Amino acid sequence: MAILDKHAILEKNVTLLAVFALLVVTIGGIVQIAPLFWLENTIEEVEGMRPYTPLELAGRDIYIREGCYVCHSQMIRPMRDEVERYGHYSLAAESQYDHPFQWGSKRTGPDLARVGGRYSDEWHRDHLRSPQSVVPESVMPKYGFLENRAIDGKYIQDVMATHRFVGVPYTEEMLENAKADFAAQADPEADTDGLIERYGDKVQVRNFDGKPGISESDALIAYLQMLGTLVDFSTFTPDASR
Repeated sequence: MAILDKHAILEKNVTLLAVFALLVVTIGGIVQIAPLFWLENTIEEVEGMRPYTPLELAGRDIYIREGCYVCHSQMIRPMRDEVERYGHYSLAAESQYDHPFQWGSKRTGPDLARVGGRYSDEWHRDHLRSPQSVVPESVMPKYGFLENRAIDGKYIQDVMATHRFVGVPYTEEMLENAKADFAAQADPEADTDGLIERYGDKVQVRNFDGKPGISESDALIAYLQMLGTLVDFSTFTPDASR
């Protein structure tokens, strides 16, 4: 009863309540933040992760420009229903090269963190042209116009250089070959040895939209088809020391 009486003092005194509330929040913040100062890296390194290729990076910019993130998150939470529906829960490392990240908090459409390889390029083309043709209940607008917007990667080197400035590990070789790699990934007849050497053997090379030339649809589909494909979760073991 004495403890309750003392608690009543806080409830009746606004100033005292504010002081103790600030004290509790301060202690909680220190407990959460202080350990980070003693960690060299707060993100666990995961095998397979790499920076986006020039074409994928351009596709990601289109994804952001068109507001896809408003309805689709890219963060699978470690809860049973989400893991069973979407796949392995998202890792911090999967977003380490994202500026900004695409986690999201609202899902009008499904989460896209593991959408890569789940559908064919043809499905994505149909879905962008007329979402209701493949998902009748969809409220997504049509994005068929992306097929008619040609892109040549003129400024992709500058975009990559900007990302390197904020920490993405693009090398000088990657920057020098940015435009060539941009074109090569969408051309199955191109010499892609350099592209594969720079970005790894999981880089997907093909004509993504099925039409001559490189369109915004090519770039967007290349980005979508890469999502969730870099980490081999059949062999992934979390770092128990973290």
